[in-house]
Amino acid sequence: MKLSIGLCFLLLLFVNITSSQDRITGKNFTTRSEIIATHGMAATSHPLAKQTALDILKNGGNAIDAAIAANAMLGLMEPTGNGIGGDLFAIVWDAKTKKLHGLNASGRSPEKLTLEYFKKNNHKKIPAHGPLPVSVPGCVDGWYELHNKFGKLSMQEILNPTINYAREGFPVTELIAYYMHRSSAFLSKYPGFSDTYMPNGATPKKGEIFKNPFLANTLEKIAKEGRDAFYKGDIAKTIAKYIKDNGGFLNYNDLKNHTSEWVEPVSTNYRGYDVWELPPNGQGIAALQMLNILEDYDIKGMGFGTPEYLHILTEAKKLAYEDRAKFYADPDFNTIPVTQLISKEYAAKRKKLINVDKAAKTYDVGNLNDGDTIYLTVADEEGNMVSLIQSNFRGMGSGMTPTKLGFILQDRGELFSLEEGHFNTYEPKKRPFHTIIPAFVTKDGKPFMSFGLMGGGMQPQGHVQIIVNMIDFGMNLQEAGDAPRINHMGSSQPTGENMINGGTLHIESGISYETIRSLLSKGHKISYALGPYGGYQAIMLKDGVYYGASESRKDGQAAGY
Repeated sequence: MKLSIGLCFLLLLFVNITSSQDRITGKNFTTRSEIIATHGMAATSHPLAKQTALDILKNGGNAIDAAIAANAMLGLMEPTGNGIGGDLFAIVWDAKTKKLHGLNASGRSPEKLTLEYFKKNNHKKIPAHGPLPVSVPGCVDGWYELHNKFGKLSMQEILNPTINYAREGFPVTELIAYYMHRSSAFLSKYPGFSDTYMPNGATPKKGEIFKNPFLANTLEKIAKEGRDAFYKGDIAKTIAKYIKDNGGFLNYNDLKNHTSEWVEPVSTNYRGYDVWELPPNGQGIAALQMLNILEDYDIKGMGFGTPEYLHILTEAKKLAYEDRAKFYADPDFNTIPVTQLISKEYAAKRKKLINVDKAAKTYDVGNLNDGDTIYLTVADEEGNMVSLIQSNFRGMGSGMTPTKLGFILQDRGELFSLEEGHFNTYEPKKRPFHTIIPAFVTKDGKPFMSFGLMGGGMQPQGHVQIIVNMIDFGMNLQEAGDAPRINHMGSSQPTGENMINGGTLHIESGISYETIRSLLSKGHKISYALGPYGGYQAIMLKDGVYYGASESRKDGQAAGY
């Protein structure tokens, strides 16, 4: 929802700039205390998924087991953001080897679908819904890659809680009921959607008990027969037949040949803290590029929420996203200059383009030698920490709901470009540009924080704002997420679309009228938007104690024991 500038100002006059109200302790923006515990911690976007993760930990599982269990539960209870029809990325701190491991469990485009097909049928871009944007779902393979490398409990024990809830039913939360109803308006036309998500003729309302027996059967088969049940067995055959019957191209061979990839996380040092992201085809290194630019400014001296800080933050974002639009794509098809993009030397060159008094309408890409998602993080008594993000893209995904399987296939292929010569141009068996990114922070080679912030193109911007809030402005883990955010939209996209007139800077309530007026004077186009600021979860480790925080804007919780 967007409101006019005048109404935005009127609203802001009546908004208490501090969110803490009458708390005895805590700082300006804290809505609740951090959760503090020593044995284990979980932070997810749904309370029952968080509880499932803790149950797994208490029953002898480790952080990896608990993260898989929580992700499975979220696929059931929060189908508006994720599910086994989508992709997965994770960063794992392994306490035994004291090393970070990165997992790219994203799927590839159909082998039989070509760029020529889109041209022949006069597509200017890949559709958002239906069979054409569907790529191979990587989630289940991602679970098994994580489990085979780090897991302790059996997959049956890990998936049982979700299987039971899917059969018995669970009460739908207010936010998820809202998003399911909104999605049904344009997805119910696709075969299988209504059978799964509208069994009584409508999506469930807040507090209504919802069951998904189809998903229970699917997960039970996966738990008993392994990942091949999904990619080579009856599930794969059902998916392939459903897509073919509905005019799509994803086939059995696409599923059978799918593999995930273990990758090395990459980092930059920001004021003594090493911030880690995964390399492309995701957008994580945009956060590192932004931090490199910001590090050269006295951000702490500028102060939180000031026009000086928000202007520099926005311009740094514009610069990084120009590179994102050109270079971020599947590294199997392109040579991505990651080392140069995240170097301090490159940031110094790019910083020179910023005018501290004026917003840029556009920036040229650098001269060098791209919805809804869920994010969760879990830590265990042994010191293992998992940063995991998983998504269908565009909320409930493509709308393609394979017959009696209980989940929707993702529409991540929409983010391919149809422009020839682009790094992210559509090709068969290629991984699309990805928005979902987990993050991790180390200090002096030791784990400091596992965190993420879901929400499409907001994610790198959100990662940067969390880091700056903690390191420059001294906020605690919870306050860093509760503080008002900005979200700049309209910069160049990985689909080949260019930034128009500098884009629009969306500002959350809590930013002062004086700041907004100053930003307008610098040439920023300002809008008040309700919602597009992401969903944050985090766990911090300090002196052997875990601190947990969860997004106050959504249903999530952090808890430990």
